[in-house]
Amino acid sequence: MSDLLPSFILSAQSSDAARPVRFLDRDHSILAFNERVLDWARRPDVPLLERLRFLCIVSSNLDEFFEVRAAPHLTAAQGNEQKGLYTVESFAALSAAAHDMVARQYSLYNDDLLPEFERQGIRIVSHGERNAAQRRWVKAYFEREVRPLLIPVGLDPSHPFPQVANKSLNFIVRLGGHDAFGRQNEVAIVKIPRVLPRMIHMPTSGDSKGRLFVSLSSVVRAHLAELFPGREVGQFSQFRVTRHSDLAVDEDDVKNLRTALRQGLEQRHYGQAVRLEVAAGCSEYLANFLLKQFDLPALSLYRVQGPVNLVRLTQLVDLVNDPKLLFSHYSASYPTQLQPGQSFFERLKQGDVSIHQPFESFDGVLAFLREAVNDPQVLAIKQTIYRTGTDSELMLLLREAVRRGKEVTVVVELKARFDEEANINWAEMLESIGAQVVYGVVGLKTHAKMLLVTRREGRHLVRYAHLSTGNYNPRTARLYTDISYLTADPLLTLDIDNVFVHLASQSRLPKLHHLWLAPFQLQRKLIEKIDAVGEAALQGKDARIVVKMNALTDEDLMLALTRAGQRGVKIDLIVRGACMLPAGVPGVTDNIRVRSVIGRFLEHSRVFYFRSAEEETLYLSSADWMNRNMLRRIELAWPVNDPVIRQRIIDECLVAYLHDGRDAWDLQPDGTYLRVDQRAKTAGHGAQAALMARYSPLHHREK
Repeated sequence: MSDLLPSFILSAQSSDAARPVRFLDRDHSILAFNERVLDWARRPDVPLLERLRFLCIVSSNLDEFFEVRAAPHLTAAQGNEQKGLYTVESFAALSAAAHDMVARQYSLYNDDLLPEFERQGIRIVSHGERNAAQRRWVKAYFEREVRPLLIPVGLDPSHPFPQVANKSLNFIVRLGGHDAFGRQNEVAIVKIPRVLPRMIHMPTSGDSKGRLFVSLSSVVRAHLAELFPGREVGQFSQFRVTRHSDLAVDEDDVKNLRTALRQGLEQRHYGQAVRLEVAAGCSEYLANFLLKQFDLPALSLYRVQGPVNLVRLTQLVDLVNDPKLLFSHYSASYPTQLQPGQSFFERLKQGDVSIHQPFESFDGVLAFLREAVNDPQVLAIKQTIYRTGTDSELMLLLREAVRRGKEVTVVVELKARFDEEANINWAEMLESIGAQVVYGVVGLKTHAKMLLVTRREGRHLVRYAHLSTGNYNPRTARLYTDISYLTADPLLTLDIDNVFVHLASQSRLPKLHHLWLAPFQLQRKLIEKIDAVGEAALQGKDARIVVKMNALTDEDLMLALTRAGQRGVKIDLIVRGACMLPAGVPGVTDNIRVRSVIGRFLEHSRVFYFRSAEEETLYLSSADWMNRNMLRRIELAWPVNDPVIRQRIIDECLVAYLHDGRDAWDLQPDGTYLRVDQRAKTAGHGAQAALMARYSPLHHREK
């Protein structure tokens, strides 16, 4: 697929496996995932604005990669020492792969997307291409909207290099002549406020056709000289620095986690610099000046042929908003197992309900909570919050539940990466009106997704619950594939209640009937299941494992899968992102196949299937198979015991993806991925497209 060849690391041998397995490097596997996303931006069958959107997604993913994963490699390189897996060599290899990917991003942007936009009458007009009327308009815009917000800083001993925020747009300028005091301070910095739009629609004149846009960076660049009257503007460049942004809070040493995180958020934008982006034409003098200022080696410098922040080009998608250049609108159907207006409590007495998002609407989940809030017989609502967004109907419903006098308990994960501020704000709002707000367990992120409703029915209290593989976020529920599960099963809902009590009181957890809970037994239970299927294979029984998840990096689970495969179990792993377990290695992982499906929607559901002879079990989970999920988070896995629902999930989440002939990539023994339709004469069908067709409202009307 590309020149990105993941390195192999960690020769690992389990006590039972006859042959050792060498795992793939995690960081290179993450970059390889972004290669698969970038492929969507290359595909001519994808609408043009969507191709741009996928290009921006890759840039956003790379930003997060540098913010979270790059610092240990960089620190090892700067110290010329080995820190675990991080070395000078690992930094060099990762930098080479990242530079290669960035170069191909900008090549795609300049050589493919921009010409195609021009063919569609959409132009981003640079300063050199503007006619006199357009230059007048840009100048007026600069004077009216931009210049009043700019404060250029000339550097000298009393004006040190300013604090430059993470991922912000800035200009560096080398000046000739003397300042107002007769000094030759030759370097100045111009910080561009985040509040300014990065793409601006420019009116068309009589002799212009199509839709015209200008970038904010080109507007500033065209008028840099006006910011330094009396000086000569020589060399200049836009630049952007990426900083390490993973919040580190010593939870054992803080009295109030919420307060400590608020203080940490104030410093996040100014953490350790890990990457510097400049314009391709940036002079060596200015590039070296910036590298020295940010204490970065030459390999951390990225020269780009275009805007230093491709992520902000998503604004162009919204500005153009041409239906012909977008995916056809998809309207999710109301959950097929539910009837609008039907009481959830009455429906769940008949049996469990599953919702396959985004093909079925998240509105079913909101309707369940809405009925609980409005029902006077509902006494208590308990819910976990990991990512819910800044504008959430769900949180407003919880507020209304408090107002109506219900007992509301919310377990808020304050350390949900890049959602910390929103979660802190929601926690403070709920706490201020009387909800019981807790922050989980010290040292463990609460990643489990569960909602429990307790209702008085006659002389009894009856529990109803919602569990999910994804977040309580209505926006991402339209973009991520997830399974929501509604149940009134007495033992399962009792387990959920016990977990809530455990999280609030931190008392000893009683024995659970159906749930597997991390960090206590989830990893162990999974290994036991895998080994049991392996034992069945040794006895000559039909043995099968199919697992769908977002990432596979946990060493113990990978060793268990390797053992099972070497015992004869046929194993299919559907892993969207990073996967460290190589597939099809002769004599080692012959029976293991790994595929990644990248589609219009982000694959996010976690589904675990095990079969030994006639016995089959299926679990849904909030957890990926990563060490952090197994041992440093509160995670849930729960069984699907209803045979009809179980078969439906097998068909839609596993079988459909194993037969995807369009959007799937198969992992090769050498660690590279090969897209399935590149090996076929004709492209097959995509799983997501098939599910969209199955669940479209038109399809249901025809049925």
